[in-house]
Amino acid sequence: MAKITTLIGLLGLSLFATTATADTIEQAAQKFSKPSPSFSPSISPSGKYITFKAKVEGKDVLAILTTKDLKIIHGVKFRGNRQVGDYHWVNNERLVVTKEYLKGWSTQPQYYGEMFAVNADGSKPTNVFGHQAGEQQTGSHIKKKKSIRASGFMLDPLVNDKKYMLISAIPWGNDFSRTLNYDLPKDVYKVDVYKGFSKKQMRAPVGNTQFLTDNDGTIRFAVGRDKNNDYQLYTREDKKWIHSDKFNHIKLAQFKPISFSADNQSVYALALTDNTTEALYKLNLKTGEHKKIIQDEHVDTTNVWLDNNKQLYAIEFENGYPTYTFVDKENADAKSLKQLLASLPGHQVRIVSQTHDGNKLILSAFNDRNPGDFYLFDRKNVKLSYLFSHADWLNPDDMAEVKPIKFTNRDGQTIHGYLTLPHGIAAKNLPMIVNPHGGPHGHESRDWWGFDKQNQFLASQGYAVLQVNFRGTGGYGQAFEASGYQKWGTDIQHDIIDGTRYVINEGIANKDKLCIVGASFGGYSALQSAIVEPDMFKCAIGIAGIYDLPMMFEEGDIQDRESGLSYLKMALGTDENIQKAMSPVHNVNKLKAKLMLVHGGKDERAPIEQYESLTEALDEIDYPYQTLVIDNEGHGFYDDKHQQQLFIKMGQFLQQHLK
Repeated sequence: MAKITTLIGLLGLSLFATTATADTIEQAAQKFSKPSPSFSPSISPSGKYITFKAKVEGKDVLAILTTKDLKIIHGVKFRGNRQVGDYHWVNNERLVVTKEYLKGWSTQPQYYGEMFAVNADGSKPTNVFGHQAGEQQTGSHIKKKKSIRASGFMLDPLVNDKKYMLISAIPWGNDFSRTLNYDLPKDVYKVDVYKGFSKKQMRAPVGNTQFLTDNDGTIRFAVGRDKNNDYQLYTREDKKWIHSDKFNHIKLAQFKPISFSADNQSVYALALTDNTTEALYKLNLKTGEHKKIIQDEHVDTTNVWLDNNKQLYAIEFENGYPTYTFVDKENADAKSLKQLLASLPGHQVRIVSQTHDGNKLILSAFNDRNPGDFYLFDRKNVKLSYLFSHADWLNPDDMAEVKPIKFTNRDGQTIHGYLTLPHGIAAKNLPMIVNPHGGPHGHESRDWWGFDKQNQFLASQGYAVLQVNFRGTGGYGQAFEASGYQKWGTDIQHDIIDGTRYVINEGIANKDKLCIVGASFGGYSALQSAIVEPDMFKCAIGIAGIYDLPMMFEEGDIQDRESGLSYLKMALGTDENIQKAMSPVHNVNKLKAKLMLVHGGKDERAPIEQYESLTEALDEIDYPYQTLVIDNEGHGFYDDKHQQQLFIKMGQFLQQHLK
């Protein structure tokens, strides 16, 4: 085992031993709920240091090691209830770390926009951005740092500039609230990474902004969404934002800028147009001309790959298993990625960090049975060295396989999904858990091929797990996503039900041993599918679910913003009677399944009022249900002890009703 793994013990951490024996519910819950002891590795621009995060005494800390001998030289650990959040190398010797707060009223860490900088050896520590970064004025003429009442996010570390970085920040309101409103235009600051002096450079011309710096670190492009969720493109010329009317001929349903071209004259971007799948375009900023570079017929892009010079060299797609398309086959990183894929067969490979000269890379290799191993790759000497595993107490040989599937729904459409099959058990007549995803809309709202700890937990107990990328799912093109708008309780659930019937007809699932389990929108689907098809599912588990659709316009963080309200009107429509017809709260009399409801008391996306509305409706008809409510959890359980508690209760509930 590599040195870095043994060093984890020096940070006060313990590792689990690998086991190949069958686990009880309690043992499996402990195994699959445990957080990774080490994660988020990075290598410094010069290659002199390697960093990674670790959890010590319940808080995330940052370890800094020398690459040569993997010796720990410093650790960043904040006092009190603060922990390390994201971090970035801003030059060869200096890091900028964000501060998160662990509050008693919520297990989810709270980020208030504060940034802290320190050298790799621990010298010159200072707060460089945020409301506590300022120094009190005392009448001196010496320049003082200013406190900035805004939440800052790294825009560009400017690694070629040893002294400065660019920060984008969302300003706080006058009510002293730290709740972020992404509809507000962001400000950009140039910040001294040693002294923390900040100078405001500009304000975004539109909310929900994504800035793009060119190859010289100059901000020249921005895209955002207005209150109607329409995309607006801007270029920056002579220190002024100019609305890019020259791009009006492109009908944008979605737009994500990636990078500037090598000559700084064009921008590469992913865009959805004309109800098709997402395509890669090259846009000339002067002429407005655009050229389609690549597009997959069935799916949007999964990932894009840039080298150290911000140049695009590969695109990743996932229609079933992940695949790569190399845009620039002669790029050095493209050649290395091909080498790495060949060296780690059966794994997906991602470069997570590299030196400025590109000679040393940190990469992650993972697949459906392996949550991830990290390696250091020496490109010059073509040497691959193991660093550590995401969860080395799990033996990939004992994990469940995830297989892509596709079927035809009742309307003649091809629907894709994934089937997780228990290891060492014949895939025949199995009890099965249907696991609809959250969202349901948006690029990230889909199921992917890969390792899923909840599904692996369920498979360890002998269950097959079905995931369906139903109509409305993001990632399959604009038309497919739009086909789920205002169809939450009907067509979307029909696809989930049709997928379940497909697996039954294939002889894999036992029609008498089915349960549906989902979180967020998946929690809604768990209840709604059990209402639409009451004789199909023996039980249903709703986790952090939405159960009353009209309430979404009154409670929760979506309706707080104009863009959020616009989204709700698009996705749900404005007819309250139709919304009620698709709401589990108003249809509990159709239920037959045994129920378990899980919720967090501090959930802002699906507020506790949603849970309370459903339980009140169930109580009115004396319908039995089990519950698990954690008062200080949010939208999904963050604390591993709470996750373990959920897995145990879920496992016991399923065992009671399916075995």
